[in-house]
Amino acid sequence: MAEAPELDAEQRAARREAVSGLGAALRELVDAAVRTEVSIEELAATEVAVRELAARLRAEQRGLKSIAAVDDPEVGERWYNPVYGPGSPIAPPMIVEDFPEGRCIGRVTVGKAHEGPPGLVHGGVVATLLDHALARSARVAGRGGLTASLTVRFKRPIPLGVPLTVTGELGEVIDDRRSTATARLTAADDPETTLAEGEALLVALRPERAADVFGATGRRVGAWTAKSPGD
Repeated sequence: MAEAPELDAEQRAARREAVSGLGAALRELVDAAVRTEVSIEELAATEVAVRELAARLRAEQRGLKSIAAVDDPEVGERWYNPVYGPGSPIAPPMIVEDFPEGRCIGRVTVGKAHEGPPGLVHGGVVATLLDHALARSARVAGRGGLTASLTVRFKRPIPLGVPLTVTGELGEVIDDRRSTATARLTAADDPETTLAEGEALLVALRPERAADVFGATGRRVGAWTAKSPGD
């Protein structure tokens, strides 16, 4: 297994562009795969081609716990994040706008790969979208943390293929490590009607605990860690 190389700003930008392009192509492939009705022979031929491409990508591969060269774990940028990651073949992906006062707005259209009941978004995917907005709204205000508890309320069925808006807001700051947040999911063309909503308790890891949890990455991971007085 190869370790992710250290990149300067120009190299990282170039690699991020390439990763984003491949991610978009892979999402097209995933969508095609879950919607196809081609012949069995064509399915078999495509399997061979896909396995050959996978072998090419495995020629240089980082370890399971290694952080990608395109990531910045200090601020929480994860290029393969399954919610918003431009390089992720399974991300919808959600496009997120951050506001430093403790709010974020995500825009996403969920496709067939994330279907639960026929024609509807899987409930676990809805919870994942809300969870990301909850944690991110706190992180952009400097309140990094992991989700300690998550409550999701499903108000209405959420159809596939409809532009959605997910809004997260920092709630109560309980102490140096704990805070709450709320999130709401609506259709972009009907922002007054709540389709699903969530609440979370977020807890930042103590620096020594973060060093233990994330030690295998070989990187400083600040986005989910309580800030020391010097930070």
